[in-house]
Amino acid sequence: MITIDNVTVGYGTSGFVTAVDGVSLTINDNEILGIAGESGSGKSTLMRAVYGDFSTGLRIKSGTVRGHFEDARTGHAIDAPSSEFGKLWWDQISYIPQGSMSVLNPLMKIEKQVIDGLPDRERQGGRRALRQRIVDFLAGFGLEENVLNAYPHQLSGGMRQRVLVAIAAFVNPRLILADEPTTALDVVVQKKILLMMVEIQRRQRNSLVLVSHDMGVHYQITDRLAIMYKGKIVEAGPTAEIFANPQHDYTRNLIASLPRLHGKRSADVVGEHA
Repeated sequence: MITIDNVTVGYGTSGFVTAVDGVSLTINDNEILGIAGESGSGKSTLMRAVYGDFSTGLRIKSGTVRGHFEDARTGHAIDAPSSEFGKLWWDQISYIPQGSMSVLNPLMKIEKQVIDGLPDRERQGGRRALRQRIVDFLAGFGLEENVLNAYPHQLSGGMRQRVLVAIAAFVNPRLILADEPTTALDVVVQKKILLMMVEIQRRQRNSLVLVSHDMGVHYQITDRLAIMYKGKIVEAGPTAEIFANPQHDYTRNLIASLPRLHGKRSADVVGEHA
């Protein structure tokens, strides 16, 4: 689906500050891929490059990011570089960024923010029918209809984050990129949101990339795991194998910092993930 080939990414126009250095990685169809590492390791920068968001001075210095998709309406294959991914946002790729209050417009009700993020084709058939589809979809996230009439500050942090997840998943994109989606939420709310994200991935059979510094989260829900350190991927492979036999010192330190894990993978928080 996504091929990242020896990509170096950073910021700046006159100068260049490298944040991701020579990374190669593949995002496969129908999988949950985890990307782990400490703050500043390059995880979020890599996700913005994969999403094709170059609005903040981000640029790819070398290497390539390419996407390989299929248009669900026409059946035609789509093969495009990340510089063209903006045309695929929400249809094929959606993004759940960090910090719901910094993402949702504080001056706009939730309903308008959901609708504004939809492709034009989703708005056909009338606003009333569209609103009912949104209401039905939000109900699967434990959100009632009155959420649509609220401003972001009138919702709890967990509710705002569920809104962001719902917006990202509404049109069934082939790839959802989730950048620290449960940061700053209490463990009970984190569990609920992770359950929802896993359920979405199972139902839609799309791919989910989960960026988190929390190795426990990766242990519980990801199929494959890539470890980032100082802008590089130092280890990647099936999650179960990495936890059973980590090869890099940094990976071993991350795993050693966790409380002792009991039970089989995925059983602790989100149930069996097959």
